Amino acid sequence: MFANVPTVLTPLRARLLLVLAVLLAVLAPTAPGAVAAGKPETGTARPGAEVIAVTRVADRQIDLSVRSTALGGRTVDVRLLTPDGWDPNDRQHWPTLWLLHGCCGDYTSWTSMTDVAETDSLRDVLVVMPEAGWNGWYSDWWNHGQGGDPAWETFHTKELRHLLERDWGAGSNRVVAGLSMGGQGALLYAARHPGMFKATAAFSGSAHPLLNEESIDRIMGFFAGQGNDPLRVWGDPVAQRRIWQAHDPFHLAKRLRSIPVYLSCGDGTTGPLDPPGATSALEADFNRQNHALAAELERVGARHVTTNFYGPGTHGWAYWERELHASLPMLLGALGVGD
Repeated sequence: MFANVPTVLTPLRARLLLVLAVLLAVLAPTAPGAVAAGKPETGTARPGAEVIAVTRVADRQIDLSVRSTALGGRTVDVRLLTPDGWDPNDRQHWPTLWLLHGCCGDYTSWTSMTDVAETDSLRDVLVVMPEAGWNGWYSDWWNHGQGGDPAWETFHTKELRHLLERDWGAGSNRVVAGLSMGGQGALLYAARHPGMFKATAAFSGSAHPLLNEESIDRIMGFFAGQGNDPLRVWGDPVAQRRIWQAHDPFHLAKRLRSIPVYLSCGDGTTGPLDPPGATSALEADFNRQNHALAAELERVGARHVTTNFYGPGTHGWAYWERELHASLPMLLGALGVGD
């Protein structure tokens, strides 16, 4: 008699599972902030990165809460601006723009401070806006020779990249752009990971932190933000000079000469998008750094460099939004979008 039990229960289980699946499909979109992405539930933390929560924040905007081994098991957020027709359950992989935030910002900065979400030319591109820490500097921190948490570069270029390309529709056709600290990050990632990005753009970026003592002191001041030991990031600029040079785009210029590079910066004086009397010593410093990098790129034979050193202008979002739009033809052209 027990031999017949499986033949009785199997159809019943099938019907129950079908009903459950229908209920989930109907109810999931109504759950506030939830996305029915069809991803399996995560269990015990595994090496690398894994998504532990998904939130729909606006039309075409999805936030992934990602637990990262490179960040000591901490969970950080990544915002995706998804293309029309994007479905993480299909096998399509989309051209991808990585858009990096600056110091004192976060993964929401680009969508909250600019019109990136309303930019029509990005409706065929997956835009990845990852958290990079208040002052993470897109680096695996030296931590007095111990390494470890935080390892932002490893998180972005290995863990998150693999996760997005495996499960969330990101393709291997990539470009990267960023502002200020994120401008440095965009240049560093393109230079330190040859072939990963087909083009890079930096808006008011920290393009040559070893330019002079003023530049070194300024970035060390950022490193010391929120009570941090500034030597944790790259170490001492003299004793750990090689580490500093390995994170200075000027010293990596040869690695950028084969891809399109876009550099822009103001000179720190009051510009057309500033309130009266506004000035920025930070922008003036970054302006000198960007001029130095542009000259070095020319010296090493880079043939695809676009610069917009627009003169008057401070360190502000109105300029970065404008420069994103100005650089998009170059970035999207490298992706082959709109051809």
